[in-house]
Amino acid sequence: QVQLVESGGGLVQPGGSLRLSCAASGFTFGYYTMRWYRQAPGKERELVGGITSAGRRVNYADSVKGRFTISRDNAKNTVYLQMNSLKPEDTAVYYCNGNYAGNDYWGQGTQVSVSS
Repeated sequence: QVQLVESGGGLVQPGGSLRLSCAASGFTFGYYTMRWYRQAPGKERELVGGITSAGRRVNYADSVKGRFTISRDNAKNTVYLQMNSLKPEDTAVYYCNGNYAGNDYWGQGTQVSVSS
């Protein structure tokens, strides 16, 4: 059974940090490009960034560049999103996504709220 399980969300003050994790199971994680998306209330889901299967290439949305870092540990079947210098506009549900050879898998999401 394919599963992507995000964790690490929560409430943080502006300027704070959080690290999200996404644990994968049920598929060959090391083949998959992994991406993080987010969806704020009343807005469309947007791409935060992605990392290729071996981790050699990482890209980010302009809105998070320089503040967020995506990494992965293929031995642990886990992808991470380190979020620093958080802003209220980063408040959203964050989802991880795995994609390879026409397969597209999603996690259930984890809430990140940035507020004083």
